Amino acid sequence: MSTTERPRILVVGGGYVGLYAARRILKKMRYGEATVTVVDPRSYMTYQPFLPETAAGNISPRHVVVPLRRVLPKAEVLTGRVTTIDQDRKVATVAPLVGESYELPFDYLVIALGAVSRTFPIPGLAEQGIGMKGVEEAIGLRNHVLEQLDKADSTTDEEIRRKALTFVFIGGGFAGAETIGEVEDLARDAAKYYKTVSREDMRFVLVDAADKILPEVGPKLGQYGKEHLESRGVEIYLSTSMDSCVDGHVVLKNGLEVDSHTVVWTAGVKPNPALTRYGLPLGPRGHVDTATTLQVQGTDYIWAAGDNAQVPDLVGRKAGNENAWCPPNAQHALRQAKVLGDNVISGMRGFPQKDYSHANKGAVAGLGLHKGVAMIVVGKMKIKVKGRLAWYMHRGYHGMAMPTWNRKIRVFADWTLGMFLKREVVALGAMENPREEFYEAAKPAPAPAAKAEPQAEKAKAS
Repeated sequence: MSTTERPRILVVGGGYVGLYAARRILKKMRYGEATVTVVDPRSYMTYQPFLPETAAGNISPRHVVVPLRRVLPKAEVLTGRVTTIDQDRKVATVAPLVGESYELPFDYLVIALGAVSRTFPIPGLAEQGIGMKGVEEAIGLRNHVLEQLDKADSTTDEEIRRKALTFVFIGGGFAGAETIGEVEDLARDAAKYYKTVSREDMRFVLVDAADKILPEVGPKLGQYGKEHLESRGVEIYLSTSMDSCVDGHVVLKNGLEVDSHTVVWTAGVKPNPALTRYGLPLGPRGHVDTATTLQVQGTDYIWAAGDNAQVPDLVGRKAGNENAWCPPNAQHALRQAKVLGDNVISGMRGFPQKDYSHANKGAVAGLGLHKGVAMIVVGKMKIKVKGRLAWYMHRGYHGMAMPTWNRKIRVFADWTLGMFLKREVVALGAMENPREEFYEAAKPAPAPAAKAEPQAEKAKAS
């Protein structure tokens, strides 16, 4: 049977949910039963919980991404974007990296686009802000921070030094607190190799509109995380936000003004805006509205899960909260992907769908080397851990949650080498424009300027 005669299961997005759902479907599917097609602008999946450690240099960037074609050898992987979906015709329009768009028919559809950074119309943010949603941004942040130390070390101008050595982070959730903790560690270690730059010369600022940081681990551990970061010299401003950052001049609502070349934006995420073009029912915050079976409301051939889906939390609702929804985190994404994969197979074979239900197992966060917080839920008991033990739990959990044994081994190898070798503090800023040096060498030399006629010759001629 040719692939064109088989029903096609189209997976839109190759992130955590897309990768695991496709793997689950391929594992459960009989030979030749269907064609699984995965469409994503990138040919790899990024394990986002490791981005802060990647920015700090504790994990190699190549080891936090998983190549889709290697992990899904039996799937059809297309590098591009699904721009529109015609549900009546069951056809998706795919825009490839190069060339014209084309139509791709499907029989079953999985929406796994994930989320993007949630931003606001703040003057200067688009020009100055650095996000933390992709491995490219983590690499860029690392190179940028180390370049700021290079700049400060190369000048005696106090204004330039102060702006280069001030680092502002907006957002105090997991992404913001973990990133500032890791980057502060990186900068502290790197400063040991500079004669004119020390940790005391640097200024780290964390800003959040809420009245606490790390809300995912509860108020007590959040307060511990705040006090820990402050003990390392991090300034934390809560219940305020950023008004502008034009040309690196950061202005907060509480009146604080600082000049900084580094503004890192980690103030939450929102569903991928491409969802608005798919004609799917959306919730009040832009998520795809799904049933407890992860099927999109009003359909029997479309499923959605992860950060782009509004999934009812059955455990919370049984506890009396009628408006409980599953939070957007890796813990739920992994489990939803497996249920989704099973339900796609069941739907294709005409079997009943299974409800998704998962009780929260807790949360872990790293705040730099040997520092962290963890809340583990055992039954009705919550175990709170902080310090080095929590950091081990953070690494252990996410190390094992990393997709594929290939990547698990590589990540643990990075950590093992880090126990015996010093942190690498080389900035590879030229990666952002790798052809610049070659271009300067290869471009035509400017024509020599015409020689001026001597004044004596001019006088003689006249």
